[in-house]
Amino acid sequence: MAGVTLSRWTMAYFAMALLALLAAEVLMTAGYGYPQVPVGAPATLVLVHLVVLGWLSLLLCGAMFQFVPVLVAKPLYSMWLCLPVLGLLVAGLIMLLSGFLSLGGVIEPVLPFFALASGLLVAGFVLVLWDIGLTLWNARPLALPARFIVIGIASLAATVSFGAIFALLLGGVAGGFTISRLLVYGLPLHVIAGLAGWLTLTAMGVSYRLLAMFMLAPEQERVSSRAAFWLGTAALAVVVFGGSAAIVMNRAPWWMLLVGALLGLAAVALYVHDMMHLYHARKRRKIELNSTMAMVALAFLVAVALLIVVLLGMGQLTHHIAAVVFLGAFGWLSGLGLAMLYKIVPFLTWLECYGPVLGKGVTPRVQDLVEERRARKWFVLYFLGILGALATLLLGASIGFRIAAALMLVATVGIIVQLVRARRLDDVPSSVRFPAGSHRPRLLMALIQPR
Repeated sequence: MAGVTLSRWTMAYFAMALLALLAAEVLMTAGYGYPQVPVGAPATLVLVHLVVLGWLSLLLCGAMFQFVPVLVAKPLYSMWLCLPVLGLLVAGLIMLLSGFLSLGGVIEPVLPFFALASGLLVAGFVLVLWDIGLTLWNARPLALPARFIVIGIASLAATVSFGAIFALLLGGVAGGFTISRLLVYGLPLHVIAGLAGWLTLTAMGVSYRLLAMFMLAPEQERVSSRAAFWLGTAALAVVVFGGSAAIVMNRAPWWMLLVGALLGLAAVALYVHDMMHLYHARKRRKIELNSTMAMVALAFLVAVALLIVVLLGMGQLTHHIAAVVFLGAFGWLSGLGLAMLYKIVPFLTWLECYGPVLGKGVTPRVQDLVEERRARKWFVLYFLGILGALATLLLGASIGFRIAAALMLVATVGIIVQLVRARRLDDVPSSVRFPAGSHRPRLLMALIQPR
């Protein structure tokens, strides 16, 4: 990490992402969306896009602008684009949610919400692809973690393309038999490209490097790691390209989805094997809370794979697909995201505040910016809430789901409080909090870029 440059707006991305997560959890606690209404209802679509676009995608974009340069040892192609991208994505999300609310009759369609959402989100994500893509291009040849991110952002392009078509159809701007069939049969492709490709493969690539770094484990490109990459890439190719071709040829894409699922499950198994190898090969014997919670999130990824296999065997996967998506989005991806934030926020804060004065006096350690005993109970409560919510979804107990969502909400607020305390240096001993030449970081932006 020597010479690392801080991304000025990464904390703003994290803050907007966490606000979206809180909003989604508040709505679930209030009984808004699934399971109180059907999966395809406008209220459920509001929830889904709050989580996937507002929380997970903003979180991942902020993390990539900071850590892709670290992965490839090259500067970000354009640091200037980070703030316009954030504005475009937030504005596009607001327009998209407004479109769904107008479909549900909650607000009047005073604007062409879906057309505006399509334009803003496409523009924002195109800039993400441009900035990250050129950064990776300039760093060739790429190590394995960066190659995962290449496939992840390619999946983002597919996800955004499907989403833009759906938005234009819902807004009455586009039509036609083939495109209408894409709306009927293409939704699974959109979901898989987003959750499995963009979010999961990118998270896998970043975690190969970050978990190894945080646990002081050797970063080795193993045969199993390469196999996980190629199997994951093949799974997405079969689903996205094969599924789209099937739709164009007036056929349902179910066989493509099945083959993609089998390839994807094999990739997940190898990835989990690699993460367990990192855990056992680590030099840091007592691992920190963030790494422990990341392993819990990894267990939820295993649970997602097992649940898919069990439900497929029972012929119940379609009936319980919402429970599978919930477990993947909240147990695996959100769990990993919150765990990594608990390390990333103090780590970047430490770099910003103490990096310039390192070696010039007494400075705290990164671990001194957090109080793990205080934070641990919130992570435990969050994951217990996930288990409770999953059980109620499988059993069809909507009241129980709201109670579990309330537990998740309380836990998330608790975790956010700990992140704010770390950013404000509240847990650093006063005797070493501000050595000469240091300063208190601002909450939402980095003031300096140490080299």
